[in-house]
Amino acid sequence: WQVPGRGDRGASRTGPRAAPPRPDTGRLHHYDPDARVLYLSSRLRPGQQAFRMATQLALLEHGAEIAQLASEDYDEGSAVWPLARIGVANYVAGALILPYRAFHTAAEEVRYDIERLTDRFGLGYETVCHRLSTLQRPRLRGVPFSFVRVDRAGNMSKRQSATGFHFSRAGGTCPLWNVYEAFAAPGRIHVQIAAMPDGQRYLWTARAVTRHRGGWGEPGKTFAIGLGCEIRHAGRLVYSDGLDLDNASAATPIGMGCRICERLDCPQRAVPPLGQPLAVDENTSTFVPYPVRGAPPA
Repeated sequence: WQVPGRGDRGASRTGPRAAPPRPDTGRLHHYDPDARVLYLSSRLRPGQQAFRMATQLALLEHGAEIAQLASEDYDEGSAVWPLARIGVANYVAGALILPYRAFHTAAEEVRYDIERLTDRFGLGYETVCHRLSTLQRPRLRGVPFSFVRVDRAGNMSKRQSATGFHFSRAGGTCPLWNVYEAFAAPGRIHVQIAAMPDGQRYLWTARAVTRHRGGWGEPGKTFAIGLGCEIRHAGRLVYSDGLDLDNASAATPIGMGCRICERLDCPQRAVPPLGQPLAVDENTSTFVPYPVRGAPPA
């Protein structure tokens, strides 16, 4: 694990090194800047070790550029600024260990079969999905994806979109979205054709992934990873095989979140829609939990 020299006249220098994985210390990795040694946990799989090394290398070699990018959205003294730096460094790491042209070629070859890509490159499901959502280089574009990571409570901890899909910014997301169905069958990829209120349809894949700390009884963490594209690109994906992509009525109607969703007749609605007067009648009940004045009866 060497860093090219930057000394006078191109003289080389001793770069940082990665120590052999060591027993659990509570840290997945730790870089000692004085000793220039990166310590990795034995709990990390080979692909995870490579990603941690690539992230640290990005921070060491391109720290100034990463800081500049982080400062475009956050003040340097803010609490989120270092998180932004890490996010940019992770992006660099993904580009380093999954080189654009090689990864794009492989993705097209296997028709964006995520599990085959994880096997080929030796990396996790989430990492591969995240990288797939970044293949938008001019003249060598992949399928434009939206990528999301959510937990069981509906908290969205990662989101990125190269499509027109609108993520909720006003509370929870739609319970009819298949990312939540994924928690019921971990390890299985769920496929859904979903329609937004504006009529735009998407093909979504979702799978739950679980990470454990390693010891018996120790808590882990589980997320659902969603990857979706507009229906016009769906034929390029292996997950579209056997689906009637032209049948708009077969799509599951979803929305951006109950508070702002335009589907006033949705029986799954959790809260009343914002800005809509409710038609409350104590002598009448409806299948829709929050009937709205002027909406068709349900």
